[in-house]
Amino acid sequence: MSQQVWTSVDDYFNGLLVEEDDALLAAGSDSAAAGLPEHQVAPNQGKLLHLLARIQGARTVLEIGTLGGYSTIWLARALPSDGHLVTLEADDAYAAVAAANLARAGLERTVDIRVGEALDSLPRLAEEGAGPFDLVFIDADKPSNPAYLDWALRLTRPGSVIVGDNVVRDGAVTDPSSTDPRVQGVRRFTELIAEHPRLTATTIQTVGSKGYDGFTLAVVTA
Repeated sequence: MSQQVWTSVDDYFNGLLVEEDDALLAAGSDSAAAGLPEHQVAPNQGKLLHLLARIQGARTVLEIGTLGGYSTIWLARALPSDGHLVTLEADDAYAAVAAANLARAGLERTVDIRVGEALDSLPRLAEEGAGPFDLVFIDADKPSNPAYLDWALRLTRPGSVIVGDNVVRDGAVTDPSSTDPRVQGVRRFTELIAEHPRLTATTIQTVGSKGYDGFTLAVVTA
């Protein structure tokens, strides 16, 4: 199988099952025009996040890693009218693009963008009494994934869902001797989930328009 086949299959299913409206399309194009990295989730992955939030009945969502706000739009649209999403972005320029994209989608009152390093913002959220969040989406710098998991557990409740993206790393996650800090961050993240008495989880490998990767889905159990 090749990247061309994976992309064609994504295009087929997306054409039937995933509808990107003007706000989502503009979020993608404006992020690219602003020179943001091409790290946003694919349309079908965005729809998956949306469905997970709806299945969960989420009213509150925490997103670690905003980028241009594409995944933020998918998640925020799954919330009820009084729902709330907090998204953390380290880069001022990225956050500005995301703010414009969210305003275009009519979500500026639903979404609170916190600018700054996530490991600085997360303690402040705890001090403010934020949460518990019904769903946490972790999609930021992978070396910090273990710390993000720790904060996700502090800011959730039994029954909350935690999703970690980009955990397969083209298969590199299986190499314990890797010198890539992203791989080691994902490996430790996974080990911590496996060891934790309050979590049950699985990881799914994916192929598609974004290449070969995968995500971890965990539920806080007690």
